[in-house]
Order: sequence, then structure tokens, then C-alpha cells
Amino acid sequence: MSLFDKLFGSHRQGDAPESRLPAERHAAVGASDAAHRAAQMLRAPTALMQLAEHEALAVVGFMRPRVFKRGTEIIRQGETADTGFMVLVLEGEITVESLMASRVNAATVKVLGPGSLIGEMALVDGAARSASCTASTEVKCAVLTRESLEALTTEQPATAAKLMTAVAQRLAERLRESSHKLQVYSKLVDTLQEEVDRLMPTPQGKHRS
Repeated sequence: MSLFDKLFGSHRQGDAPESRLPAERHAAVGASDAAHRAAQMLRAPTALMQLAEHEALAVVGFMRPRVFKRGTEIIRQGETADTGFMVLVLEGEITVESLMASRVNAATVKVLGPGSLIGEMALVDGAARSASCTASTEVKCAVLTRESLEALTTEQPATAAKLMTAVAQRLAERLRESSHKLQVYSKLVDTLQEEVDRLMPTPQGKHRS
């Protein structure tokens, strides 16, 4: 039996975890080896490694099961109406693509597997999705909705605060990576321009900045 089936086998996909009694939820995840494994995935370097084990386990208790067939577009770049969820991949792979202004076709950014997290940025700020995510295989995952996040905040505010802090740190790391890439790109452009100027000097002997 798969991790997904062990974790969610007793719940229908339409069940809302925030509707369960806290004692029922705590007992269900506390006694489940599969829930502990899912919590470990949530704490992986590809997800929210800043969470403590008990905090990740509490978050898992508020997640819903979802299965996406191969080829399903889970998140669409530019989407603004359906931004209230993030996804923890338990089984399968997801292709992340981004449509750049200078390109006609979307470029594959990365392929994500079990333990990966997607959609956390829009869950925080509600802004448009920054990339498209498509199931490249059948994907089984755990979803945290904004409603569940609000319920977690009410029931366990300290855990919810730690979750949001971990998400913020993850987003900050992405921004630093993007900034570094832009710096490398800028240096590459300058180097190429210098080489062009050397091979094809302008009358002034230098290019315009």
C-alpha cells in the first residue's frame, strides 16, 4: 500500500480536515506512521526544512488528499482566481514551466518529485501564479488550502506562525537565487558586448551604456 493510501485511505477526497475535532485529528496523525513520513517530506530540503517534526505533523493533519491524472495542469501561470492552496508531492512527478515575455513557448524550469512543494507563494500573498505546474505522471499529493491554514491559525497559532515563517524563508532563498542569476546574466551580457566591441569597434571606440 502506498504512502498516499496509508495516509488518506480512511478519508474521502472531499473531506475537509478543518471540520474534524482537534482530538480526532491529533489521534489520527499521531498514531500514523504514514503521517510521520509525510511530515518528514514536508521538512525536506525541497520543502519547509525549518519546521520541527511536531509542527510538520500538525500541518499534515490539516492537509487534504488529491490525485491528479497525468497531463493535468495543477497550477496555471497568471491564474488569479484559484490561488488558495499549496501542494506537497507524495508520489509522482510535476513539470514546472514558465512563459517568458521573449519566448513563444513555455520553457521547462524544473521537474519536481516526492517531497517537493508548489504553490506556497500564492497561498501567502494571493497574487497571480508565477509558473505553470503539470502532472507529468499520475500525482498523489497532500494539499493545504487557505481555509485549512486559517483553521490551523485559530487552533495552533504558534505552529501556523512557524509555517508562514518557513514559507517566507523559502521565498527569500528563491529571491536570492534569482538575484544571483541576474548578476551572472548581466556579467555575461557585458562580456559579450565587450567582445563585440573588440571585433567591431564603434567610431567612439566603445558601446553605449
